[in-house]
Amino acid sequence: MKHITIKDIAKHLTISVSTVSRALVDDKNIRRETKEKVLEAAKKLGYKPNPVATNLKYGRTNTVGVIVPEMVTPSASLVIEAIQRVLYPKGLKVIIAQSNENSETERENLLTMERFMVDGIIICLCHHSKNKEEYMRLQKEGIPMVFYDRIPDAPDASKIVVNDYTKSFFLVEHLIRSGRKRIAHLQAPDYILNSHERYRGYRNCLEKFNIPYDDNLVIKTGMTIANGRQAAERLLKNKIPFDAIFAFTETLAIGAMNYLREQSVKIPNDVAIAGFSGTELSTIVYPQLTTVEQPFEKMGQTAAELILEKIKNPETSNRTVVLDAEMKLRQSTECRI
Repeated sequence: MKHITIKDIAKHLTISVSTVSRALVDDKNIRRETKEKVLEAAKKLGYKPNPVATNLKYGRTNTVGVIVPEMVTPSASLVIEAIQRVLYPKGLKVIIAQSNENSETERENLLTMERFMVDGIIICLCHHSKNKEEYMRLQKEGIPMVFYDRIPDAPDASKIVVNDYTKSFFLVEHLIRSGRKRIAHLQAPDYILNSHERYRGYRNCLEKFNIPYDDNLVIKTGMTIANGRQAAERLLKNKIPFDAIFAFTETLAIGAMNYLREQSVKIPNDVAIAGFSGTELSTIVYPQLTTVEQPFEKMGQTAAELILEKIKNPETSNRTVVLDAEMKLRQSTECRI
């Protein structure tokens, strides 16, 4: 179907393009009769104004780019939904891109947002520093950015996070108080800053309860359910004794739990399992998974509010907002029978 332009209206009425353009924006210098003819022709031909072209006249596209690392878990959809709830009533639309846990794909997504001339970018990173130069360049060129959950190591940026250290400490403390002493930690890659904070919470909690740290119990792995399975398999094959698992994400925890159950390991009697970044996925597995649940909707809402501030006033100071997360105790960490 052909898109009708103001050139088509001008040709239909044998008048100039500029006259059509001025009539469509209700220019006071255009005669009433001409305006009526233009509007009637526009309706007859099925003309629809191009909002992007209109907005560009005022130096804005009224769009915000949102880049997420993955869409396997519901976390991204919760964040995006909250962003849209804030931005849509303000007349801003959202362009969404997924980086698939790949920093090169993330870079391409950033460049795509730049080409689309978005007014701002909200992003959860794949790697804390790989695309640091791009973040800095885009912001210098006038595209404000807000980072949430997985953030860069650059101090000069607006960020929304939770207290990864404190909540990890409390989650490991819960495992210890339920009688566990050999707690394995499935750690995310070093290039994710949250990984260091959650590991620090794990290690300091062991120290508080005078439980010896064992490097064999720390398995550095990826982020997926398959990575969780592989980590659990490694623990069993290496005959490393453990009675609990604290996983960086619920995907790792679910993968580990599924593999252990296939090997006839009873959850939680033999091994208790808990994870961070919980979503509703943790409630549809068996047994239901103990997790720390981040407030993803609040993250999205706050990110949208911060990007609006930056769009309205580019001189607005960068802020770091720390949100509370909630520990959800479920069957996967119940005390031994």
